[in-house]
Amino acid sequence: MFIHNKRLQYTVRVARPDPGLANLLLEQFGGAQGELAAAARYFTQALAEEDAGRKDLLMDIATEELSHLEIIGSIICMLNRGGKGQLAEGVQQEGELYRAINGAGNDSHITSLLYGCGAPLTNSAGVPWTAAYVDTIGEPTADFRSNIAAEARAKIVYERLMNVTDDPGIKEALGFLMTREIAHQKSFEKALHSIQPNFPQGKLPGMPEFANVYFNMSAGEPNLRGPWNEGDEWEYVESPEPAVDGGDGTASVELSTDDEAVLLTMKERTMSDPDANPITGADLGSGYVQGKDL
Repeated sequence: MFIHNKRLQYTVRVARPDPGLANLLLEQFGGAQGELAAAARYFTQALAEEDAGRKDLLMDIATEELSHLEIIGSIICMLNRGGKGQLAEGVQQEGELYRAINGAGNDSHITSLLYGCGAPLTNSAGVPWTAAYVDTIGEPTADFRSNIAAEARAKIVYERLMNVTDDPGIKEALGFLMTREIAHQKSFEKALHSIQPNFPQGKLPGMPEFANVYFNMSAGEPNLRGPWNEGDEWEYVESPEPAVDGGDGTASVELSTDDEAVLLTMKERTMSDPDANPITGADLGSGYVQGKDL
């Protein structure tokens, strides 16, 4: 059961309207790294989670992400507050109104016109939110790693947003949200490593003859070595040959007699003539066929 509290988790203090900044903040409202994507990711994971502790953790953080969505949405609406009535009532001349809702050269006029200076579930380019942002696979040792990365990406976006505003109230609220991304990463890390073993993900260990092999697949310099491909743990293959399994590297399939006969018929019907030199549309268009030297 969800119960909404009318007070925000963190107080929003906006010094002045700024539609351009409001548009950028939509990244954390309806964008790929935003709060709705995080809430949906953790909520759906919680519903399917069999471990009581992880289920509680995911539901707590999912609910907090919804409160963060409310904070971001409130900031966006406050930043758009100045232009909301002007856009609805048309109290300014057209040029002045356009400049007012356009902010500092931002495309905020798009979301302002379409959504009335509200907080739409889009990113800053107006692309609608999509469930494709929720990358849950249903295996906690994989999902919690994805959750950690998602919180890290969101933290970076908050840092960048803080760098484009000088409004102290907004910077403070964004700093709080950024800090909560750190706290969530720490919780997810602890939950992940409470599962032992947690690597490799899933149940199957992998093929031992390939699990610790590093193939140098990028020719040229610099060709750097490090702990990712160097040391006793790794077998480093400088110039990999095709078919590392020892086979001939070709693809094959066992076909029934009927399927093979039909395939042969199709192959013969569509066979190319290597001795042909047909006149094509490109030849006709070039003028050479008509004897014109272009």
